[in-house]
Amino acid sequence: MRLIHTVNYDIKTLQGRLVPVLECMDKVCREHHLRYYLWAGTMLGAVRHKGFIPWDDDMDICMPRPDYETLLAHCHEWMPEPFEVLGPHNRPDYPYPFAKVEDGSTTVIERPDFQFPEGIYVDIFPLDGIPSDPDIVKSHLKTYKFYRHLLFFRGRDPFKHGKGPRSWWPLLIHKVFSMKWLQDKVHSLMTKYSFDDYDDVIDYDSCEHGIIKKEWLAEPKPYEFEGKTFMGLSDADKYLTHMYGDYMTPPPKEKQIQHKFMFLDFDMPYREYMKKNNIKIGL
Repeated sequence: MRLIHTVNYDIKTLQGRLVPVLECMDKVCREHHLRYYLWAGTMLGAVRHKGFIPWDDDMDICMPRPDYETLLAHCHEWMPEPFEVLGPHNRPDYPYPFAKVEDGSTTVIERPDFQFPEGIYVDIFPLDGIPSDPDIVKSHLKTYKFYRHLLFFRGRDPFKHGKGPRSWWPLLIHKVFSMKWLQDKVHSLMTKYSFDDYDDVIDYDSCEHGIIKKEWLAEPKPYEFEGKTFMGLSDADKYLTHMYGDYMTPPPKEKQIQHKFMFLDFDMPYREYMKKNNIKIGL
């Protein structure tokens, strides 16, 4: 088994393995007429570098909620092996409120507090409607953040900081709430406002900063990325300016941050890793 730890994995190798994951997703979306858009740092990379930001080791896309839910409903039949869509819809211990398209022939553990084995992945963020009234938005997001915080602690190892008082709050959440109940609650908050009925939409992963004008999306537009063609926002300039300001100027070296993976293996399927390490899926 070839094991790569935190600071010594080859970012070019990882980037090269991520591109086929997105290629699979692009093919499925084209075949089934689903909208998706390059998102966040991946959209920025397409515009500024025509590929990955040099120090970036993940990929992000977004989908309007109707397309996203269609994908989740049919991903098992549409995705060719070893690719799959993983999320709360098909894995009870899944700790995030968004799905990922993954290469199931690999294994990655990203966070020391979750110990959640999966394949190398492309994040899929659903976009939902959001009212324009700031008071409504403030109240709604306050409630969302509360339950999202509970979901985070429910998915986390309660003994991350030992078995003293700092474990009591996570342990209480584990006893009171199931992952399914919290995922259902977060989902109901995210889908309270329909994507089709509002002029503003939100990527809840970024909360207030994730609110953009739906018109910036419009029809997906092709962009070059690592010699391939993927779909992005119709008005990427407005989106990237909103997210990053002067987005064509790279940040200083100290802000060029990579992930610190706990475990990364390009040759071991994550289900095999779980079996070898007796990791069970639970609620």
